[in-house]
Amino acid sequence: MKLVWLKSLENAHDDSVWAATWIPATDESPALLLTGSLDETARLWSPDELTLVRTNTGHCLGVVSVAAHPSGKIAATASIDSFIRVFDVESNNTIATLEAPPSEVWQMQFNPRGTTLAVAGGGSASVKLWDTAEWQLVATLSIPRPEGLKPSDKSGSKKFVLSVAWSPDGRQLACGSMDGTISIFDVARAKFLHHLEGHCMPVRSLVYSPAPLDSRVLISGSDDGHVHMYDAEGKTLFASMSGHASWVLSVDVSPDGAAIATGSSDKTVRLWDPKMRAAVQTLTNHTDQVWGVAFRPPGGTGVRAGRLASVSDDKGISLYEYS
Repeated sequence: MKLVWLKSLENAHDDSVWAATWIPATDESPALLLTGSLDETARLWSPDELTLVRTNTGHCLGVVSVAAHPSGKIAATASIDSFIRVFDVESNNTIATLEAPPSEVWQMQFNPRGTTLAVAGGGSASVKLWDTAEWQLVATLSIPRPEGLKPSDKSGSKKFVLSVAWSPDGRQLACGSMDGTISIFDVARAKFLHHLEGHCMPVRSLVYSPAPLDSRVLISGSDDGHVHMYDAEGKTLFASMSGHASWVLSVDVSPDGAAIATGSSDKTVRLWDPKMRAAVQTLTNHTDQVWGVAFRPPGGTGVRAGRLASVSDDKGISLYEYS
């Protein structure tokens, strides 16, 4: 496996770029790269040339997360302004505006069936689930307070939720917290199942291995500099990989499940072999913290090779070919 640098775009945004995801290809459109920035905008980019397709505005503070519906037709942006804006990809028109209390909107992700948007609830130590048909809040999955703690205990704030990920079948949801724990929920029953432990610092990024591979595998990146692989159902940590010199800010897995990519505050992107449980490549295209890495999903006409995108505090985007 290997990443080959294709292109970098400096000053893709007017400020730090904190989020990136791919919008799946449709019959009418190729896959598009969606990025979110502290310049209060989200931008859509062509998949190969990184030419700007359109800019999405409306937030009054920085965009911290972006998410794409599996249909490829709608996407969402979340901001420090405590609003989530859902928009039509083709027309750029706003479909819905979802409001949350301050510090309650962080990472978000549509479930694989597209019926629900999960939003990491920050200070509320919960994940909010929004129905995508009516854009109504349908459930709040709260992380249980450790036994013996009173509601006034300050240690409860350590459950500040930073990251979310859906299992490939949409049955389970994982969320990562400030204290290093990962919580697993049964979504249909709105039931907390168990914690996954092993990290000692904030878990900023989570991703499940894709189906039809072992979709029980959950991969996490943490400020402790480690990348962990868990059996999310068996509650076991079976691999811990290190190599970054600082925080791991983002993690993604390739569509074939054969590679893991990470971005770090050490300014590098790393490619990992999950079978070898080691880093096989380090890329140094960025000059500042790498907040997002995202593999392009399969599908679309004329797609010949895999792609990985990375975004950074340096305001730039880098694009790589994955083989």
